[in-house]
Amino acid sequence: MIADPVLTPTREQLIHALYEAAELEHNLMCTYLYAAFSLKDGESEDLGAEEAEAVKRWRRAILDVAIDEMGHLAAVWNITAAIGGAPRFGRSNFPLDPGLLPAGVVVKLAPFNAETLQHFIHLERPEGSDEPDGAGYDHPEFKRGAVTPRLTPMAIDYRTVGQFYQTMEFALNHMTSKLGESALFCGDPALQLSSAEIDLAGAKPVLCSKTAIAACAAIITEGEGAAAESPNSHFARFSAIRDEYRALLAKNPHFTPAHAAAVNPVLRRPPGIEGRVWLEDADASAIVDVANATYQTMLRLLAYSYAVPSPSAEKSLAVDLGIDLMKAMTLLAESAARRPAGPSNPHCNAGISFTALRDAAPLPRSASSRRFFVERVAELAKGASKLDQNDMRVARAAGLLKALAVRAQRFADMSDAPAATTSAAPAGAPRPAPPATLVDGAEVVEGEAVQITFNGKLCIHSRFCVTGAPKVFLANVQGPWIHPDDMDAEELMAVARECPSGAIQYRRKDGGREEQAPPVNLITVREGGPYAFRGELRIDGKPVGYRATLCRCGASKNKPFCDGSHHDAHFDATGEPPTGDKTDMLAVRDGPIEVAPQTDGPLMVRGNMEIISGTGRVVSRLQAARLCRCGHSNTKPFCDGTHVKVGFRST
Repeated sequence: MIADPVLTPTREQLIHALYEAAELEHNLMCTYLYAAFSLKDGESEDLGAEEAEAVKRWRRAILDVAIDEMGHLAAVWNITAAIGGAPRFGRSNFPLDPGLLPAGVVVKLAPFNAETLQHFIHLERPEGSDEPDGAGYDHPEFKRGAVTPRLTPMAIDYRTVGQFYQTMEFALNHMTSKLGESALFCGDPALQLSSAEIDLAGAKPVLCSKTAIAACAAIITEGEGAAAESPNSHFARFSAIRDEYRALLAKNPHFTPAHAAAVNPVLRRPPGIEGRVWLEDADASAIVDVANATYQTMLRLLAYSYAVPSPSAEKSLAVDLGIDLMKAMTLLAESAARRPAGPSNPHCNAGISFTALRDAAPLPRSASSRRFFVERVAELAKGASKLDQNDMRVARAAGLLKALAVRAQRFADMSDAPAATTSAAPAGAPRPAPPATLVDGAEVVEGEAVQITFNGKLCIHSRFCVTGAPKVFLANVQGPWIHPDDMDAEELMAVARECPSGAIQYRRKDGGREEQAPPVNLITVREGGPYAFRGELRIDGKPVGYRATLCRCGASKNKPFCDGSHHDAHFDATGEPPTGDKTDMLAVRDGPIEVAPQTDGPLMVRGNMEIISGTGRVVSRLQAARLCRCGHSNTKPFCDGTHVKVGFRST
């Protein structure tokens, strides 16, 4: 443990320290991502079979650590918002000048190699560890900490990141004792990120000192400062990579797992070039330019989400776009690491520079900000379209950005009005039409008491209609096959409501009550088949009624809807996934369900939901979930990122 720091116990000093915490986590995340982007991909990049498998694991492990850092960053943002501050999204450009962090914390962009890996181990070392820093990470010795309390916020010194968070815990406890819980934690909790918007361990609402200190403790346990014997700590994961790296080097002394990406690349020649690589290659520079702009816009969107109170489709859209922009950035950054830096550095490749905005403070919630995002994502898509489309990674990034530009246009239809607190009205029924008429591709049949609509593109042939109302729905006949008047209207409507896909809809003609949203939102995992949704459903912002079956095998030609292709694909997935640890009863069990199919990724589902097995057993009760739709996740029904490995395409 560390001695009590010399700090002036003020809210300003605490916010100042939280800003350093945000910069620290942000910087670590970027350095880990940069190393992962430089790793080679498969035997086609001069790796042996065993080496290729190992490097693939290392990339996944380093990316997982970077995602953890993103979770830590979200936790720090939430603590900052909880005490009335505006979260810090900015940082200084790489490499960091001495003094921004303690002398022992060196931050620079470098490709994966033994020295960089040792540096990561040093940064994540637990208390008492004597792990040295990597070669080339030398630093001048200096002190930053104040020797006496000051009213001006001052930096503090710490040997490890874990020590820093211990100081944060001390400061939070001290300020709580000084001001009281309600006075210190005076920020609007609705402005924070939570599991309703993003699937990150650190995105938990901070409401009091207990939840704030728990967030700090989780960061220490998960990564920085975790005990040496903690098998899943960042320290342990990096150490395991080092062990395997050394073993492979012993077998093949020429083993080179990564491309020679630049150390601290820059897009323009700085006044002092020492310690940096100026990117001169035109194609590489163009790719890094779009990658940097994509990264910057991602930060803008995440910052904006903290200006929008939950629950809000606007907040969710900002977060979703930000996450998908990071995917596009990854593809571009991987391409850059495989391209030459330029003639001044003939033995060096390019790399994303993560160029920081001069100011990344949240834009105000307004129509003008929403217009900015519509314009900016469109500019990214246009910029990416001009890049080298013969590069598979660049082409995929360009396609993703094009899709995101379309999705960003949803901002134009939003306003600053608070989210409705009551359930929305039912989705409108198909417009009236003559008997046996096609309307928007669906058959509309008029009965005396009820109108029946059948949409064949949505039908998954579950046969509830032909078995529940065999006189109305005549299977395998020529000509008219729907006879609404051959059954009691109330009974017929009850059968229609059993249709899981929503292919069959009805409209009453007696002015009675139309179909209503269910009292409990359900997502049923069907054996070897799709997800069956029941609730007030919106897909990509559009209402689709109260019933839908969405593909989870990855083979449907009508994504995101199921079209029965799981039969032809011989999709083998259980309808009885294990019960998870999130089964506590939700305070509210109905309300809107928002489904946002991610481009080449999972179904992002938000709203109050109960995921159940085919037999009705509760699997999870959640307010946000990423559901696998590539068919290959090892944690079905939830996404585990396998869609990237198998090259899943949503279009």
